[in-house]
Amino acid sequence: MAGRRSAGILLWRRGSGGVEVLVAHMGGPAWARKTVGSWSVPKGEYLDDEDPFAAALREFAEELGQPVPATEFLPLGSVRQKSGKVVTVWAAEGDLDPDTCVSNTYEAEWPPRSGRIQTFPEIDRVAWMTPEEAKAVVIPAQAELFDRLVAALAAPGDPS
Repeated sequence: MAGRRSAGILLWRRGSGGVEVLVAHMGGPAWARKTVGSWSVPKGEYLDDEDPFAAALREFAEELGQPVPATEFLPLGSVRQKSGKVVTVWAAEGDLDPDTCVSNTYEAEWPPRSGRIQTFPEIDRVAWMTPEEAKAVVIPAQAELFDRLVAALAAPGDPS
């Protein structure tokens, strides 16, 4: 594979204060006490032979425990994270209750070099935020995705 790639879905809704976006806090002990840079668009890696959009739908369902509650999608393009991973995202208008989200899990040795394998959720919490709030806590490269969404919603022919 040429490089690590992820695909995700940025769910958005119109709240009483304007547009809100759904973001997920990364699970596991490495992220437990972190806020800034520890939130993300629900996303996951995909292989060369996978369709990125299909992977985005799959990863949303795996990380949140339910399918994307939408049928229309707006491509927001890709961003390159500091790690080099390229993340491609589609936006979709929809609503879900963060309290109903149940993430898939992964295993890791914890504490490090202890030989003890523990299970952790990939996502430990999900929240609705304004785009500005989300930009302050997500992986820095992903902040541009929220700007793209806001610009698309302000453009003539608003997808909502």
